[in-house]
Amino acid sequence: MQLSRRKTSSLFSGGLPMKHRKNNNLPIFVVVFSIFLFGCFMYNEDVKSIAEFPFSRPKPQELQQEPAKIKNPFQESNNHIEILRNSRTVAETQPEDTLSLKHSILKEEDKKIELPAEEQGEKKIELPAEEKEEKKIESTVEEEEEDDEEVELPPEECDLYTGSWVYDNVTHPLYKEDECEFLTAQVTCMRNGRKDSMYQNWKWQPRDCSLPKFKARLLLEKLRNKRLMFVGDSLNRNQWESMVCLAQSIVPPGRKSLNKTGSLSVFRIEDYNATVEFYWAPFLVESNSDDPNMHSILNRIIMPGSIKKHGKNWKDVDYLVFNTYIWWMNTFTMKVLRGSFDKGATEYDEVDRPVAYKRVLKTWAKWVDRNLDPNLTTIFFSSMSPLHIKSLDWDNPDGIKCAKETTPILNMSMPLEVGTDRRLYYAATDVIQSMKVPVHFLNITTLSEYRKDAHTSVHTIRQGKMLNAEQQADPETYADCIHWCLPGLPDTWNEFLYTLVSERKVSHLKQLTRGTIDQGIAITWKVSLPEGKWEESDTDDVQTALKEAHEET
Repeated sequence: MQLSRRKTSSLFSGGLPMKHRKNNNLPIFVVVFSIFLFGCFMYNEDVKSIAEFPFSRPKPQELQQEPAKIKNPFQESNNHIEILRNSRTVAETQPEDTLSLKHSILKEEDKKIELPAEEQGEKKIELPAEEKEEKKIESTVEEEEEDDEEVELPPEECDLYTGSWVYDNVTHPLYKEDECEFLTAQVTCMRNGRKDSMYQNWKWQPRDCSLPKFKARLLLEKLRNKRLMFVGDSLNRNQWESMVCLAQSIVPPGRKSLNKTGSLSVFRIEDYNATVEFYWAPFLVESNSDDPNMHSILNRIIMPGSIKKHGKNWKDVDYLVFNTYIWWMNTFTMKVLRGSFDKGATEYDEVDRPVAYKRVLKTWAKWVDRNLDPNLTTIFFSSMSPLHIKSLDWDNPDGIKCAKETTPILNMSMPLEVGTDRRLYYAATDVIQSMKVPVHFLNITTLSEYRKDAHTSVHTIRQGKMLNAEQQADPETYADCIHWCLPGLPDTWNEFLYTLVSERKVSHLKQLTRGTIDQGIAITWKVSLPEGKWEESDTDDVQTALKEAHEET
């Protein structure tokens, strides 16, 4: 307590010795000196601030506009410039003691905003990547939902082949031409210069039911660890290419491949251990046209009783789709070899086309009955794919074959005759119904006869080369009214196949075939020629067209 009183007295007592006062002046000096240094520092900062301070004050009208700008700084296209201008204006209204620090920050912001703004903009332009990611997610979700859904199959008693063509550009085409790398130049009509694309948008609508929505993933599940093979001529190859495109649409790159060896082409889907194959055999039996590359032979000779060489390649296949028709239409009669090609035989007999056709199908049917187990293999036979080589057949006197036809014949009640040899049709149905092994008859003929718009016409190749402008301008000579554009009509044929593979039991196929045949030909039979007769002028036109078309097939 005494010490405390002493200090108090020493501060306020004037009677203390001079020595004590001198010693107490040191703290005062320190305080004064500190104040002096602080003053110098503040003076220096003020000078620095004045040197950097913009002397132009904002106009009153600018000050009034600032709040609006601050609320929406992105009204201008140059956003970063507007932000800087607004920031400076606000800074100018602040007290001067904080101005220096804030202005320094703004200068740093200038550096941070001005240069990277465009770069950031460029990075933000990478939105398609985000969109792709979103689409991937959406696609995955859709695929998962698709997997969960069951195929809504038509009733078994419904006739799929009696109906009408309906324009539908929402669900059709089922794939895009430029998204299927496996299509050949023969069928890529849009890529080859065709301008109209409506031929891709027609959907087949059965009269009493509907075809199920095509789902590639469900098809592949049906094909898992299985083989699907198309056997026949270039029209079956047309359908095979369609099926490859339908199946591959969900298969990632690197997990699918196409290999050709001799008469066999194999499209493989790795993740499903599945194959979609095509085997070249235009007559099903042995012929001098069996070479898959060199078969443009007008003088065609067949061996109606010989099928083993081809048949050995059809064993152990789960789904077989056969056809044979267009190569029979070259002549009125067929040349039937006496003997064997292997033994050098050259003599032949000429037999009427329907007689020879039925002999061949009986050979084929016998082989199927003896070599295929219906519990392991499902067999289909496609009816004939029609030609459109006479525009008068559909009342177009100014037309040239199928060239420039852009719409189907929509009046399905109109009897139509385009030169299809119905005698071969009946030969096929008779043989199929006599077989022990059930076979489903894909009755594509009548509904395809109304699709004059769907052929490759002049938008195709010939002898491996694309038709040039001069050739395309001459459809009378060069139009191919046999084969079909893809995407297009063969996709519908595969929708039938998809429906039947998804639903039908093998034991039911034979029974269904009878009803389908009876109903499917009701329209065209009214104008078909009697059994055994054939209009020579029609066959001459067909013969000419086939000679031209087969040069490139």
